[in-house]
Amino acid sequence: MGKFSRSQATCFELFVLMKTEFFSKAKATLNAAQLCFDNGFYDSCANRAYYAALQAAVAALADRGLKRAKADHKQIQADFSEKLIKRQKIYPAGLKSYLMDMQGLRNQADYTFENISRKLAFQQLVKAREMISAIGKELEK
Repeated sequence: MGKFSRSQATCFELFVLMKTEFFSKAKATLNAAQLCFDNGFYDSCANRAYYAALQAAVAALADRGLKRAKADHKQIQADFSEKLIKRQKIYPAGLKSYLMDMQGLRNQADYTFENISRKLAFQQLVKAREMISAIGKELEK
């Protein structure tokens, strides 16, 4: 097995699989967000764009071997911001608030009577694209 014991290799393989699968999901979810935007479904666009960014963050965390037994939205946001941006400085500081901001808009879209405007949906898409682009570049290294 080279440098890794059997249990370490299995753990390593799990992180590689998580990274690959979650980044693939992130790209597909971003495509769905774009389709929603193009067809005027701005609430759904805000929802899908947030989930695309969240899935990309999970891939980024897996890439660094960071996984929790139970991960929720707040924990993923905190780990991405604190560990990968603030401590390790892997990603730009400008991304620090993206997940929390995007979840706020997603919550508005999903849980209130107020509809998301075209402008806000577009901004959500831009943030998701920025995150996925930055994470994708890092995952390719």
